[in-house]
Amino acid sequence: QEPLVESGGGSVQAGGSLRLSCVVSRYSSNTYCMAWFRQPPGKERERVVGLAISGSTVYADAVKGRFTISRDDGTLYLHMNSLSPEDTATYYCAVSYYTYCRGGYPATNVNWGRGTQVTVSS
Repeated sequence: QEPLVESGGGSVQAGGSLRLSCVVSRYSSNTYCMAWFRQPPGKERERVVGLAISGSTVYADAVKGRFTISRDDGTLYLHMNSLSPEDTATYYCAVSYYTYCRGGYPATNVNWGRGTQVTVSS
């Protein structure tokens, strides 16, 4: 399957904001869970926020209160505020059919995006 396409990454100073976008028009929110992950330099990919088909969300502790996931029509967004250098990473969107989701996140049979780089300078 075709990978998802993210956009909106870039370089920003600490305290700034960015909005990432991911085209998910081929995936119904009624049957696919969706999420954002990130991979900091030299580290493994980690969860950021998951969006279950029920509409419930689960955020990683590191981003609670600063990041917000939303979907508008066929686009999944990640609104990032109060960015810090620790948020520097490649960010990926991901979707899975609901039977392959665990804890609100895509777990298996995941369709990943290619990633978009976010760099936060101090």
